[in-house]
Amino acid sequence: MPYSMIQKEKLKQLGERVKAVRTANDQTLKELAFKINKDPQSIHRLEVGGINPTFLYLSEVCDGLNIDITELLSEL
Repeated sequence: MPYSMIQKEKLKQLGERVKAVRTANDQTLKELAFKINKDPQSIHRLEVGGINPTFLYLSEVCDGLNIDITELLSEL
């Protein structure tokens, strides 16, 4: 089932938040991906709202960003 426009916007906002935190930490896509054992394309898809990450995937991303998941989600 395709995502609604509201759901797509939420995924885009999540991705933008991940990217903002990553760039604020002066971290490249490759550095974050290496740190959490993911491929850079996967991180890129997350940052552009192209995937709906699982809780565990998002938790790994937050570990790589050195933030708590609640901090990531609090501004959405």
